[in-house]
Amino acid sequence: MSPSSVTVRFDEAWPIAVAIARKAAAQGIDSVLVRDVLGRLCLALDDRRRELSQDSVERWRADMTEGLGRYAASNTVLLASDLFAAGAVFDSPRLVDEPGLEGSSEQGRIRALDNTVVGEDWARVTTPSAETSGGRTARIALYGFKGGVGRSTATFMLGKHLADQGRCVLVIDLDLESPGSGPLLLIEDEMPKYGLVDYLVESALGNAEGLDLVAPASGVPVTGNGELWVAPARGHGSDTVPYAYVDKLNRVYADVPGSAFPAFADRLEQAVAACESAVAERSRQPDVILLDSRAGIHDIAAITISRLCDLALLFGSDNSQTWNGYRDLFTAWRTSGQAVAIREKLRMVASMVPDKQRADYLESFREHAWTCFSTLYDDLPAGDQTGFNPSPEDIYAPHSPIPILFTLDLVGLDGATSQGWSQRTFVQAAYGEFLNTATHLIGEGL
Repeated sequence: MSPSSVTVRFDEAWPIAVAIARKAAAQGIDSVLVRDVLGRLCLALDDRRRELSQDSVERWRADMTEGLGRYAASNTVLLASDLFAAGAVFDSPRLVDEPGLEGSSEQGRIRALDNTVVGEDWARVTTPSAETSGGRTARIALYGFKGGVGRSTATFMLGKHLADQGRCVLVIDLDLESPGSGPLLLIEDEMPKYGLVDYLVESALGNAEGLDLVAPASGVPVTGNGELWVAPARGHGSDTVPYAYVDKLNRVYADVPGSAFPAFADRLEQAVAACESAVAERSRQPDVILLDSRAGIHDIAAITISRLCDLALLFGSDNSQTWNGYRDLFTAWRTSGQAVAIREKLRMVASMVPDKQRADYLESFREHAWTCFSTLYDDLPAGDQTGFNPSPEDIYAPHSPIPILFTLDLVGLDGATSQGWSQRTFVQAAYGEFLNTATHLIGEGL
């Protein structure tokens, strides 16, 4: 059976293309594997300093065409000498080194340029700058791979706890498809006129100036000098014009190629900064921003964890869905070369821990978390202590679970309508260790 008659799937195409790129690397040629939004691949060869024979180029072109099947781009091999703007490929800021293929004096270097419709921000890990974070504001993301793990309730509890300690706290509800912390913290009639969704739509047209985005948390008593502010996903709207939330939501993620207006990731970053500035103007600079992120492998979560936060609290239950999901995410970070940049700002939260089997449950959770996080840790020879590879028992490691206890009393509790629910004894017992540990971690970053 000839290679051209074999059906090649997405996962199989990449190693085939890497094997062909290795042939060019063996001749000392640097190359870039370019993958388009459909997953099709081409091999860009940098022949500007070392000439390639036409026979080699044609052989690799045939290998790509026959080996990749439908995942071969229309032009499978590109030469830098033939490109009008070779720097757009070979000097792109989005280039990622393929692990183990960095090149040497004899071997060429192989890099990747992956073009996707969504999700590129999972592979762009940065830390909020002093300009965007007010110089001292700690930004904390609360994220769960799956919904239903109590993330928004934990955001409520942590926001109130920090405010009761005298901090100025801003909670931003980034779960646009299913707003959670906004409705918990704000009474409907006391919501701001606009929400995050409005900023994201208006800023795409340069029209976001002057939006009313934040309000003090209503119905949530705060002791002492602390403050609790909220930026909801949706606003209250106007009494005269219907609030078209779904119509706005259908447009927030749109990026217009070649547009003078910012891309979605930039708009989201600007939205968070605008909410922070609004609190500072109306009261004082927030000490802490809690980002209640959307669940799943979603662009909002990607930007929140990879770009907007100093600490990411990852929620999960001890089940296969949790670990399979996080393993996929961690593998993507490792493959894109971002493991070192991301791993030390992560911390696992074990939600819905059964009180009666607490010790056994947390032990199982810790073992599964360590196995999962090992994807992000360094592979060290026996006795080597120079890298980052904490033991399963290390209570300060990213995989070490911060527990939130589960009790039947929490089932069906409507926090938006139950006055004083967060002060009930069983709620305080369930969240006590989480609040103390999270507060300690946040305090280290201030």
